[in-house]
Amino acid sequence: MIYSWQDLSQQVEVEVNQFDFSGKPAELYDPIGYTMRLGGKRIRPTLCLLAAQLFGGDLTKAMNLAMAVEVFHNFTLVHDDIMDEAPIRRGKPAVHVKWNRDVAILSGDVMFVQAYQLLAKGNPEKLSQMLTVFNQTAIEVCEGQQFDMNFETRDDVTAKDYIEMIRLKTAVLLACSLQLGAFESGASEKDAQLIYKFGEKIGIAFQIQDDFLDCYAKQEDFGKRVGGDIISNKKTFLMLTAMERADKNQSDRLDQLISTNSSDEEKVSGVLGMYNELNIPEITKSAMQDYFDESLAALDQIKAATELKQPLIELAEMLMMRKK
Repeated sequence: MIYSWQDLSQQVEVEVNQFDFSGKPAELYDPIGYTMRLGGKRIRPTLCLLAAQLFGGDLTKAMNLAMAVEVFHNFTLVHDDIMDEAPIRRGKPAVHVKWNRDVAILSGDVMFVQAYQLLAKGNPEKLSQMLTVFNQTAIEVCEGQQFDMNFETRDDVTAKDYIEMIRLKTAVLLACSLQLGAFESGASEKDAQLIYKFGEKIGIAFQIQDDFLDCYAKQEDFGKRVGGDIISNKKTFLMLTAMERADKNQSDRLDQLISTNSSDEEKVSGVLGMYNELNIPEITKSAMQDYFDESLAALDQIKAATELKQPLIELAEMLMMRKK
């Protein structure tokens, strides 16, 4: 039987809800169970299981790796919320708000260790390779977060810099999830690298699309305020590309809009007008499509049955067709 990505996502959800995150002291462990059960799309663990299925692996064994990835991902969210001072996570109070900052830091640290405990249950013959990619990914996610923070105070950030930042902060964990599933199932080194590339390119396309939707999604579809990145002067793919394409007059107008004291609505409207003038929507959609095409080209090169690749293609298409 070949499982769809929806089937495997549901299996992950069941596993998360059944998993015992409890322990003593409760103040340390309760936030972990709370965080893990806040929901989410479970994209990363689903990718891990899809890769295991692609290479003929045992999905029951691969579930430990899928859970390792999901625990690690949620650990990063707990610490991100502390750094961003974000009060809400998936519609509920963030851990550092519901408990306190110190509890959130410590519980996040335990989650990081728990991810390794789950990873250690993987295929012993491939454990060294799994640890190598997982360790490198953990470092790169931190590098991406630091670059993102650095960008807030830098005025020389380029679109190329931004792509590298989102590769590190977002894409490499998707790629790692896939490669772990591949290693568990005995994929060749070449196929393991190709499935990694598939995830990396999809991750970049996904994040560029997130920037695009922030500006151009319909408010009723998006689930949060459209234009929020513009209001907060966030350096996104769209903003950085606009800055690079603008002539002197356009650059001055864009700078004025960014630093304006006018209403949020006027600021968003003005910047979107500049984006349209500079052809930014088309450039952004073209970049998204290029990375998406690169991902599918990598998948196409993998020596596996077409029907086993189809759930991965369908998940990738779902990510690229979303409205929010």
